[in-house]
Amino acid sequence: MSQTNIQDGDAYTVVVFRGSTAKPIRFSFSKKLLRRLLVCVGVVILADLLVVSHYVIRTGEVWELAAFRAEAMSAREQTAAFSTAVDDLKKRLGTMNEVNQRLRVMLGIEVPKTGDMANGRGGEEVPIPEGGGTIPDGSNPKPSGASRQISEGNQEHSAVGLEPSQDNLQAVASVKEGLEWLSKQATVQEHILDELSQAAEQRSSRWASTPSIWPVKGWVTSGFGPRISPFTEKPAWHDGLDIGAAPNTPVHAPAQGRITSIGYDSKLGNMVRVDHGFGVETLYGHLAKALVKEGQRVDRGDVIALVGSSGLATGPHLHYMVKLNGQALDPSKYILE
Repeated sequence: MSQTNIQDGDAYTVVVFRGSTAKPIRFSFSKKLLRRLLVCVGVVILADLLVVSHYVIRTGEVWELAAFRAEAMSAREQTAAFSTAVDDLKKRLGTMNEVNQRLRVMLGIEVPKTGDMANGRGGEEVPIPEGGGTIPDGSNPKPSGASRQISEGNQEHSAVGLEPSQDNLQAVASVKEGLEWLSKQATVQEHILDELSQAAEQRSSRWASTPSIWPVKGWVTSGFGPRISPFTEKPAWHDGLDIGAAPNTPVHAPAQGRITSIGYDSKLGNMVRVDHGFGVETLYGHLAKALVKEGQRVDRGDVIALVGSSGLATGPHLHYMVKLNGQALDPSKYILE
């Protein structure tokens, strides 16, 4: 049993009764001492609260920093992957541009002259004094590419205070530039494709009527132009292309057209003529047999005859001629395969 008494308002006395016969134990505390103890206890409790709150805050910051680092790493990986994809798209657009330019040439669309974009040079020149001094106006020449790279590298190594996010900023800037370039190039390619589509529609019938494939599978035994005649052993002009092949090898029409004549010539033997329109005509000589009739319409790839050695020939082959407005041309110019 215990009892607390207040004596004269100066101290607190705590009396502890241990039983009915035992002498009680008294503890006296001055108010000043008690206040100091309470203040100390309060300070300790407040310090503990501050430490705990600081620990909680720091733990949250650590977790937040870890999450930010993980997010930054993910963003860096995504940026690198996106940059690679942009570079790949640049290569594809470059290839597409080359194909488009070829198609423009083949379709007869004038290609704009942009000059030598890689090596274009000009401007006023000022001679540099001997000995590597400064140029006449007193300014130092700009460093070359190699020296500039070295100086930039030294600056990068000497710059201790660069932030880690600098690489990310450069990567993002590079991707942004790539996207702008892709946007511009995509617009240009769209215009080119639209132009090609319109030109192709206008020229589709002409393309279908223009010889573009080998009429027979074989090997060239005599080209177009001057040669030594295999019969007279004298210089002579050869107005076609001789393609060696096994007897009865199928001869295909190189473009759509109409069979205008089937006959026999003392030099060309069995022959077939095809009118493709637009002034283009093809002739096939030394045939074993014609498989078409006069007036018949044929498409590119249709079999029209078989290879032979009829007429004036040293062996089985096809004499292939291409004429434009009656003028014999080199047939190899009309073979795109």
